[in-house]
Amino acid sequence: MAEIIQRDGAWAFDGSTVRITPGLHRSVPLFRQTYGEVAVPLEAVSGIVFEPERRRGRLRLRLREGADPLLQATGGRLPDAANPYRLAVDVDRAGIAEYVAEEIRRALLLDRVPKEPAKTYLLPGPPVPVSVRSSDGTVSFDGTQVRIDWADTSDRVKRATGPRIIHVSELAQVEWLPNSGYEDGYLRFVTRETVFSKLPPEKDPYALDLWGNARRDLLTALVATAVTARLPHPSVRAALGPGEDPDDRRPPLAAGARSDHHDVLLRRLRELGRLHHDGVLTDEEFAMTKAVILRGF
Repeated sequence: MAEIIQRDGAWAFDGSTVRITPGLHRSVPLFRQTYGEVAVPLEAVSGIVFEPERRRGRLRLRLREGADPLLQATGGRLPDAANPYRLAVDVDRAGIAEYVAEEIRRALLLDRVPKEPAKTYLLPGPPVPVSVRSSDGTVSFDGTQVRIDWADTSDRVKRATGPRIIHVSELAQVEWLPNSGYEDGYLRFVTRETVFSKLPPEKDPYALDLWGNARRDLLTALVATAVTARLPHPSVRAALGPGEDPDDRRPPLAAGARSDHHDVLLRRLRELGRLHHDGVLTDEEFAMTKAVILRGF
């Protein structure tokens, strides 16, 4: 067993799995504490490096492309401190860090782990159900559908459409950009019907506009990852023939589900008409929101 324990967390390698546990120190980002322990199978690893520095070095675990839904969902935009595959190492533990790195490298060679992209996710992502309250509302995912409940501070066009419910079979992809504290971020659920929608996040009823507490908004990456883990793997799209759509391989919605969607559509349109009649929505807002609802269904 090769193991290193630091303030930010602990890494342990038993020959087949790198077990990464976040530290309990208050300096450890909320995202890392919430994401919890990560068990990385050796077959998901492409390499490891220890970067020594004057005061503190860093261990960095590199995963094969397409092996982890977290890296797929966040697209390299996860802040360095919140990255579970990075560990700050004190100078007096540099020798242990080098030993852990060497043990993992040796195992990669002995097991002949390929470096090419993985054809399926080798890590499961966060467990479901998962729910996160952000600056624009609360987003929840139970493994089959996403639900967004808007906050009182959300744009009134969003609030007028009511809670947004999206079945995972409707989704084409998830787009995520973190709130950096200097620039707003967003979590957007792209469906087959809204794939060409160009509404800004603050107006898009399929997107959360992340503009508030950057530390808490970062938790939306949990939902982005959990949903991404249940969408077709990127290798599926790469293997498609000309003109073939990965959504064609998904089973169609059941008749009952289509009926439910129709009922929801009628209810939303009636509510929207009432809001317009009562003067809550302007003519422009009514037209825009109605178009968005119809596109979404």
